[in-house]
Amino acid sequence: MPIFEYRCKSCGAEFERIEVSGEGPGRCKQCASPRVERVLSVFAVAGRASKSRFNEPGPCPCGAPRRGMCGE
Repeated sequence: MPIFEYRCKSCGAEFERIEVSGEGPGRCKQCASPRVERVLSVFAVAGRASKSRFNEPGPCPCGAPRRGMCGE
């Protein structure tokens, strides 16, 4: 079941809603208005960020056509 984010066109409140297939957005949780719109959701990826030369685009300093191909 996906979680969607909405913004109320009446009061501006933002809220999330788990939707079962076929259900609409429902009403605003703050003012109960049916005038809501889906907003673009952003997501985060959990993990450790590290600067690696293998993640950079372009040829490898060793002469390989792509980074990470050293010695292949």
